[in-house]
Amino acid sequence: MKKNILFSVILFFIGIYMISAQKAYTPVNPSATPEAKALLSYLYQLKGEKTLTGQHNYGHEFTRSSDSIKSYTGKYPAIWGCDFSSVDRPKLVEEAIRQYKSGSIVTLMYHMSRPFDSDTVNGSTWKKLTDAEWNDLITPGTKIHQLWQDNIDSVAFYLKQLQKANIPVLWRPYHEMNGIWFWWGNKRGENGFKKLWTMTYERFVKVHKLNNILWVWNTNAPRDWENDQAYAYDLFYPGAAYVDVLAADVYKNDFKQSHHDQLVTLGKGKLVTLGEVGNVPTPEILKAQPQWSWFMVWAHFPWTDNTPDAIRRIYNDPHVISKDKIKF
Repeated sequence: MKKNILFSVILFFIGIYMISAQKAYTPVNPSATPEAKALLSYLYQLKGEKTLTGQHNYGHEFTRSSDSIKSYTGKYPAIWGCDFSSVDRPKLVEEAIRQYKSGSIVTLMYHMSRPFDSDTVNGSTWKKLTDAEWNDLITPGTKIHQLWQDNIDSVAFYLKQLQKANIPVLWRPYHEMNGIWFWWGNKRGENGFKKLWTMTYERFVKVHKLNNILWVWNTNAPRDWENDQAYAYDLFYPGAAYVDVLAADVYKNDFKQSHHDQLVTLGKGKLVTLGEVGNVPTPEILKAQPQWSWFMVWAHFPWTDNTPDAIRRIYNDPHVISKDKIKF
């Protein structure tokens, strides 16, 4: 009898573990492609143990910044990143496919211009919306809402091409939303940024059936810098049902432990990552902040804000994964 009870207890806890593990590895989009599921599963396998390297590249030079890492270290970053803004989008799709086929993980972002402006990263992203314009943005049937919808539909068109090619994408739109600089920034409350995020999710997932993307909610590390503030993460979090990965951008070597710990607490078991960095983190930083799934250096920063020695040191750390070591 005692053996039967013990066996039942063991089975119960195994079942609980399997359910929790399955939940942790499941994308928020229930219709996620096998490739998206596999990528998320791979990231969870590394959680707390390894950190992937990453490099953003400008759209007019798809590989220059990644090539600089190769020249310093003999290795390519595990993650290749680029932006849908100010870029030849058909060529961006071609490059993303080439990168993925060569073994890279792909992350794409979008510095979206205001819906009623031309699509350029220079200027339009920094101009704010009035309260009335924001209200129109989140209200179906208004001109601004329709312009926004047309804008993101144009991006969805190219993401569908990547889906057709069976390529999963770490998708991080509207980054640094807790900062004061972008038009989508510092919009609080249920009708603030949270609404914009969920509108985009619903449009992409339910209308466009984009199932190859993992949703990376990318904040800025909170800071109280004069005229450059970024506020608490939780004020802009749309909820666990809409986010696969929680990210923070860290510049000027501002790797406070709180930036890591607060994001881990908010995520409640979800993956957290360094969406953008200026300076590469040191091995000591990653040891103290082990939950970062990857770090991605911004374009040109390998030579403007780092030294070759600093980059070589982190790329040679045994807990860091470059492109040649990916097992996905």
